[in-house]
Amino acid sequence: MRHAKLFSILVSVAVLGYGAAGFYFLPAATFQGELTRMALLPESLFGWTKPQPALDIQWMRQAAMNEADVLVIGDSFSDGRIWQTKLTRRGLKVRTESWDSLRGVCADFMPWLRAQGFAGKYIVLESIERNLAKDLSKSVACQQMQYHAHAQTDTLRYPPTVSFDVNHGNYGGKLSTGFRTRLNVLDYERRSQAANFSTWTLPNDVTLARVNHGCDLFSHVRCNDALFLSYDQPGEVESSALKNIEILNARMNGVTLIWMFVPNKSTVYLYPGKQFWNEAQQRYGAPNLLRMMRRALDEKTVDLYPANGSHTSTPGYLLMGEEIFKAMQQTATVQL
Repeated sequence: MRHAKLFSILVSVAVLGYGAAGFYFLPAATFQGELTRMALLPESLFGWTKPQPALDIQWMRQAAMNEADVLVIGDSFSDGRIWQTKLTRRGLKVRTESWDSLRGVCADFMPWLRAQGFAGKYIVLESIERNLAKDLSKSVACQQMQYHAHAQTDTLRYPPTVSFDVNHGNYGGKLSTGFRTRLNVLDYERRSQAANFSTWTLPNDVTLARVNHGCDLFSHVRCNDALFLSYDQPGEVESSALKNIEILNARMNGVTLIWMFVPNKSTVYLYPGKQFWNEAQQRYGAPNLLRMMRRALDEKTVDLYPANGSHTSTPGYLLMGEEIFKAMQQTATVQL
């Protein structure tokens, strides 16, 4: 009886201890951004707090190929159909396809595209900086189109989140994840207090870096520091990219091609001196998204790229969409 009572007490203490540990550690394991999730750093420190504009879902409708005025081929920066709302609100019908569905813009792209029913006049080719040289070279090397529709191509898209509670805790996560996140916070507090602190490389390809005038540019609690992908390069885009743009332009008979090169987050905030966007604009009329984003930072646009993610905020997407529409206007033979 005595041993049973002692055992019962020990079990109760263990359960209470586990519960207390869960109450303390689990809230830290609630992630909204992909970079906070990868780095295991809490949203309470790095989650954006300024509400973003709301979008009407009606402007995110996917057009069928045979009714589209504009065909967009892109990556995750186009998949959400957010920047495209700047076109659809002006009456343009837009169809968005993923690079995952195509091998590339192959030599027979235009005959293939017309055979799919596309009769529009505009094609937007979008690529994030870290992938654009590879995307361009794959397209140049490709001779025959092979289309494999992505399962989510025509699935309904929903507007991005307007706001979220950075202190909201989810108690259904893994205790070990919460524990590691709390340890990372302690490590961050120690490192960031050093007078010469500038960067900290974390596991899973994330770097935390101090940003000049960060609290003018971000809304999260530790606004002087932001998260970036470690594998984004500080150097210039490969020189072959500009030559490949010229080759691909020659394939686009009968349409207006607009290049949409999205700068890496680290390029916008840490390495803004890159010249690729100036060259692409001067030689091929590509919208200069790096210059546009740097201008937005000069105007103190908050959370252009939120600290906790690698993609732009809703205001960032809408600024990009406006640049694409301006490029279309400049090449249009009729009023858009």
